[in-house]
Amino acid sequence: MNSDIPLQLLGGLTAREFLRDYWQKKPLLIRQAIPDFESPIDADELAGLALEEEVESRLVIEHGERPWELRRGPFAEDEFSKLPEKEWTLLVQAVDQFVPEVSELLENFRFLPSWRVDDVMISFAAPGGSVGPHFDNYDVFLLQGHGKRNWKIGQMCDSESPLLQHADLRILAEFHETEEWVLEPGDMLYLPPRLAHCGVAVDNCMTYSVGFRAPSAAEVLTHFTDFLSQFLTDEERYTDADAKPAFDPHQIQHDALDRLKSLLAEHMSDERLLLTWFGQYMTEPRYPELVVGPEDVEEEDFLAALQDGAVLIRNPSARLAWSEVDDDLLLFASGQSRYLPGKLRELLKLICAADALHADNLGEWLSDEDGRSLLCELVKQGSLGFADE
Repeated sequence: MNSDIPLQLLGGLTAREFLRDYWQKKPLLIRQAIPDFESPIDADELAGLALEEEVESRLVIEHGERPWELRRGPFAEDEFSKLPEKEWTLLVQAVDQFVPEVSELLENFRFLPSWRVDDVMISFAAPGGSVGPHFDNYDVFLLQGHGKRNWKIGQMCDSESPLLQHADLRILAEFHETEEWVLEPGDMLYLPPRLAHCGVAVDNCMTYSVGFRAPSAAEVLTHFTDFLSQFLTDEERYTDADAKPAFDPHQIQHDALDRLKSLLAEHMSDERLLLTWFGQYMTEPRYPELVVGPEDVEEEDFLAALQDGAVLIRNPSARLAWSEVDDDLLLFASGQSRYLPGKLRELLKLICAADALHADNLGEWLSDEDGRSLLCELVKQGSLGFADE
């Protein structure tokens, strides 16, 4: 994508201008980011998803059995008919993984790395419905899909910001409004991390929330060190060869810390391992159980199927990315990784970007042993599958 072309989605800003002036810095209201937008899913279909066991959903009722009552799905069908006429919200996560038309909306955001995108959450709110003033620790684009919603933004927050006493919801105890807008279908609001905001439905409305993955420092340290420990032997320990006699045997000298930092730096600075962990972590699917391929696929049968006109598509729950390591390539697929020869660069780009793979666009790659093997392995793993399945 040309980063210097003005984008309707960004209100006429180029991707370069948006990233420079707004991304993770300040909010941006875009009127008619998607002109004449019509939601590809209606309220009844959204409620239907919330009945399914594999779909993550929540109900927030402002004046329920207790203030800001939270209920978690899956829900029974008759539960919706018992809801009050106003002041409640249904939130359904990762709708893009279950509704292809919703997934297609993400094509509008390809000026950002696809591995940073988390999911598309859709909320339906009755008049007055809200989840209260809050903040997120990640970037979010709020696209109005149906009806009208009033949005207010406030102060920047952090872990010290006071919250209401609530077991499940992080509702701000203090909200200092700075700006306010009413969004209609096609309008979109970008919010950087930690900015307080509060949305209230003006009428029956649906809002699409495109959220982004942003692991915390705690998650990075915890998960990377767990990953790193797989490659360390028990013999690799703190050592103090050439230590000087202790003047006070109870004191920890600073040279001990220098040795400890050296031990950590030796392994933490391994860029190959860091890249491998990061790629696997950022491509872990939200619903791993949905990324399951056939146990056994014979490459000969797989190739014959493609030559007979079969089409491969990406599993909606799969996540793909790639990177370079010296002269090699590294493919990340749904939390797993594989080193590949540099000659497969264009194939990796095709696998990650194409809506469908078939004999026509795969072309010569079906005659390449490494290319065939890779495609077959991705089918076995579950990141790719035949369209008719």
